[in-house]
Amino acid sequence: MFNFTPLLGAQSFSPASQSLLELDGGVKVLVDVGWDERFDVQKLKALERHIPTLSLVLLTHATPAHIAAFAHCCKNIPLFIQIPVYATTPVISLGRTLLQDIYSSAPLASTIIPASSLSETSYAYSSNTTDSGLNILLQPPTPEEIASYFSRIHPLKYSQPHQPLPSPFSPPLNGLTITAYNAGHTLGGTIWHIQHGMESIVYAVDWNQARENVLAGAAWLGGSGSSGAEVIEQLRKPTALVCSARGAERNPLAGGRKKRDDLLLDMIRTAVAKGGTVLVPTDTSARVLELAYLLEHAWRRECSDTTSESPLKTTKLYLASKNVGATMRYARSMLEWMDENVVREFEAEASNTNSRQHKRTDSKQNAGRDRYETATQENPLPGKSGGPFDFKHVKLLERKSQVDKMLSSSGARVILASDTSLEWGFSKDVLRAIAADPTSLIILTEDYGNSIGEDDESLGLGHTLWHWYQDRRDGVAMETGADGQNLEQVHTGGRHLGIKTAQRVALQGKELLIYQQYLATQRQLQNTIQTGNGTGLESSADAIDETSSTSSSSSDESDPERQGKALNISATLGHSNRNKTGAAKEELGVNVLLRQPGTYDYDVRGKKGRETMFPFVSKRRRGDDFGDLIRPEDYLRAEERDEVDGQDMRDAGPGKQTGLGQKRKWEDSSLQSATGRPLSAGTNKRRNTGTGQRAAPPVNGLNGNHQSGGGAGEEAGEDFDTSDTEVEEPLTGPSKVTFETSSVQVNLRIAYVDFAGLHDQRSLSMLIPLIQPRKLILVGGTMSETTTLADDCRQKLLTRTTKSIETKSDDVLTPTIGQTVGASVDTNAWTVKLTETLVKRFRWQNVRGLSVVTLTGRLAAPAEARPQADALSKKKQKMVMGEAEAAGIDDVPSASAAAPDSVPILDSLPPSMAAATRSVAQPLHVGDLRLADLRKILQSADHTAEFRGEGTLVIDGLVAVRKSGTGRIEVEGGGLTAPDFQARYVEGSFHSVKRKIYESLAIIAGG
Repeated sequence: MFNFTPLLGAQSFSPASQSLLELDGGVKVLVDVGWDERFDVQKLKALERHIPTLSLVLLTHATPAHIAAFAHCCKNIPLFIQIPVYATTPVISLGRTLLQDIYSSAPLASTIIPASSLSETSYAYSSNTTDSGLNILLQPPTPEEIASYFSRIHPLKYSQPHQPLPSPFSPPLNGLTITAYNAGHTLGGTIWHIQHGMESIVYAVDWNQARENVLAGAAWLGGSGSSGAEVIEQLRKPTALVCSARGAERNPLAGGRKKRDDLLLDMIRTAVAKGGTVLVPTDTSARVLELAYLLEHAWRRECSDTTSESPLKTTKLYLASKNVGATMRYARSMLEWMDENVVREFEAEASNTNSRQHKRTDSKQNAGRDRYETATQENPLPGKSGGPFDFKHVKLLERKSQVDKMLSSSGARVILASDTSLEWGFSKDVLRAIAADPTSLIILTEDYGNSIGEDDESLGLGHTLWHWYQDRRDGVAMETGADGQNLEQVHTGGRHLGIKTAQRVALQGKELLIYQQYLATQRQLQNTIQTGNGTGLESSADAIDETSSTSSSSSDESDPERQGKALNISATLGHSNRNKTGAAKEELGVNVLLRQPGTYDYDVRGKKGRETMFPFVSKRRRGDDFGDLIRPEDYLRAEERDEVDGQDMRDAGPGKQTGLGQKRKWEDSSLQSATGRPLSAGTNKRRNTGTGQRAAPPVNGLNGNHQSGGGAGEEAGEDFDTSDTEVEEPLTGPSKVTFETSSVQVNLRIAYVDFAGLHDQRSLSMLIPLIQPRKLILVGGTMSETTTLADDCRQKLLTRTTKSIETKSDDVLTPTIGQTVGASVDTNAWTVKLTETLVKRFRWQNVRGLSVVTLTGRLAAPAEARPQADALSKKKQKMVMGEAEAAGIDDVPSASAAAPDSVPILDSLPPSMAAATRSVAQPLHVGDLRLADLRKILQSADHTAEFRGEGTLVIDGLVAVRKSGTGRIEVEGGGLTAPDFQARYVEGSFHSVKRKIYESLAIIAGG
């Protein structure tokens, strides 16, 4: 049984993705906890209802569309943090920096408390009807809390099957196995394969088969470096394939990756040649790696070419995003997850660095001359490596003051800024500053969807600019690229663009009272729910005799209809208060020594059993058949630990977090040094010198004076450090959000280059028929894209499998948000009993770790029982009936009714039938031989084998081997042997190749 429910991202313009997979036995798997740029908490209501029944959570990409709501769920939904979460290592590391950037840049990410919740919990709010627009925010998670949330995620590697652990409130997983495969699109992006019983589910949302500069292609055909033309066996023919429909109507760019890269560089050259500013909105931790790598290496090539007069040599290159230094630090430590070309570049640079160091130390007399020659010829900075992400030209800007200083300077520049939506991050600030300049250019790197018909102001800045680009109302400027191709840049014509800015403001007066009442009520409710689920501390009575203790969880656990539904606050709190006040000393018994503070004496005279002994609390440890469960974070290597304020991840665990509404201790506050000791007065004075405020604490191990990558030539000495100016300090404590709308006249140009790194119409139509799913579920696209892809897949899947024109409407499913569809596949299994004579004739053969055999037999009904046994059973039945009549029992089951169901017998064929079937049965060849493996086998046997053309292997110049389909190998050639090999081989090349093919397959004789 397999049911699928899209919680977000089905037939919608929103890129957010949340999917619920319900398997047999009540096992529920949540894939992704995405959000969009509006951060609407109402879109998480459906997810919140399912959390108490979830078994595990899987994460696919480190993008806001797949992971933005993760920290919100961990902080504001108590049970979510108890659910095991699985993701690859890059998704964990880059997702951490992404959410730290979101919560430090976007006030709306903290989410506005709904007016209905305030009116239900706050008397001050309900007494005033003018408070509907307060926009009070929840407390956002701190960078330390975000780091602790991500430290709980279990890291996985590609192609390694793993049996996950269930949540405390989950049914048994019954052998559930998950395997991660490379999805392309982002670093560490995942295609999930879920195996549960007979169900084989492949979850592939937002993948990219094309190979890029940094990222390898998806693992459908074997990944990077493979020349296979077929889908790998692990992902082939699943019972259900969940695939995204985004990009189903987009045609690929002719020329591939090289043409795309050249188009972007040509766009930049045309703008900077006029002295303008180029803004490229991008994300924080995913596609920014591809863009930064491309531009950095383009600048390196242009600057190393002394003969060219490229405008890029005098153009400054910036990367503006909070916490981008940590993102690049993680990228440099995860080169093994990238394309093999990046790994080769790193290895080549490391070998060159070692050779230069050896050359400089070879002779001390010529050390200075060698250092000068190396620096002038190869042009690296002294002591600085030139690795893939060791930037020489890209300058990292992590603070708003650095961005403002950069915008105040003059000259041509290229700015990569977060975020793609232009709703938060530095991209909005840069757009406001360059909008009026007609020489400036903004390059959109992704398709925002054809959501024509909606109000532009409600869509956001990114959608509005995309509509302007599609409308082209004010004309198009045609520029000429390096290869003579025309470049389209759309004029904006001086339109006015409304920019809505959200600011966080501290609560005061009555607003603070309303928030405190809401906070107190939520804290009591949270404590009550946690106690009801067994998360509180257990007393000795709970550990030894659960029936004699009173607990506030009695009514919660007995409610079978709970299933994540919101509890009534007044009823829950009232029940909790009655249990707390009604627990008298007589009811507590000897437990009064533990439960009531200040009680040290208990009269044991006249008591019995455990009431005469001091209570003992037995700690319960989670374990399995192999012992206690270990903490993976205790065994991390030094480079895998994420230091937050100088501490490891495990030091910032939940035990040191501040609960909802609780006060912080002085030693837990931010006024501490990196070693955990309180700062002295002198240190505080040094930090406050020249600012008048307390400096912001370092985020993710990066202090405020982090030096970005230098530049070449005169740009190397440029410094954007603002330690001598006032550093913005994030607002802490209760706050609300206020909105300020401003209008900006836009004269810049708009261009578009597809750098989304997603599948297009060609890749979808080519790969889905090769995968051959029995059920196809389409999510993650607009209604038009989903309908177009569904119609195309119905025809191609049916044409490939049945060679028919008729379609089955239930093979391709297109659910909407919140709609549950059944994607189970009917499988029939029969049980037969094999005779001993037939089993003795089996000849087992091993195929990829499995033992297979073919058989031919005769199916017969079960043999009738012998007369002696029948008479004996009748005699026993009479005796039982006589005893039953004496005892006065009416209904006694007969021997035939009590006997188990009969099983048919499969026996060997009689000699008269065996001869006839032996002439009809053909031998079976089991296995799948790859041409690359066959080439190695033949070369080891002293044959010459080489690929000629596409998918053709030529042996000894006489025999050609091709694969025309799965399981079909064609061998063409003569039976003779080349003159050079006649003395070496007795048989011809054709028969030798045929014999090697047979040796590589398991041949099972029929009959």
